[in-house]
Amino acid sequence: MSADTHGRGPKRANGVRENQILGLLQQADAALTPGEVTELLGGELTYSSVVTILTRMHTKGVLRRASRGRAYAYAPVTDDAGFAARRMRTVLEERPDREAVLARFADELSDRDADLLRQLLDPGQHPGHQKQSGQ
Repeated sequence: MSADTHGRGPKRANGVRENQILGLLQQADAALTPGEVTELLGGELTYSSVVTILTRMHTKGVLRRASRGRAYAYAPVTDDAGFAARRMRTVLEERPDREAVLARFADELSDRDADLLRQLLDPGQHPGHQKQSGQ
């Protein structure tokens, strides 16, 4: 297969395209239809390719959708921090020794991040730790 797919630019891995589209949806003020996504991509992908990617992302649980006219409008199910947390949880769930994974993770945290994690896990134990502005 050539690097140019029907005059639409170089072929990219599905994950790259999904991340590109997710970024557009996260920046949007409202859910977007496939036509709107295609337009924002500036013709990099065909409408049918965008529909395929959006449908796949919806099936994976990354996007929610609602009917808008004759199409669906898509929006992310969470924000960027939520997606990062989901990735971390997925990695943890894929490992047989959760305790070892969590212990290694905790060992590699900076002191500041370790304190923040302690505070988040048990806020009642850290009453003097108020979130300071600028953190």
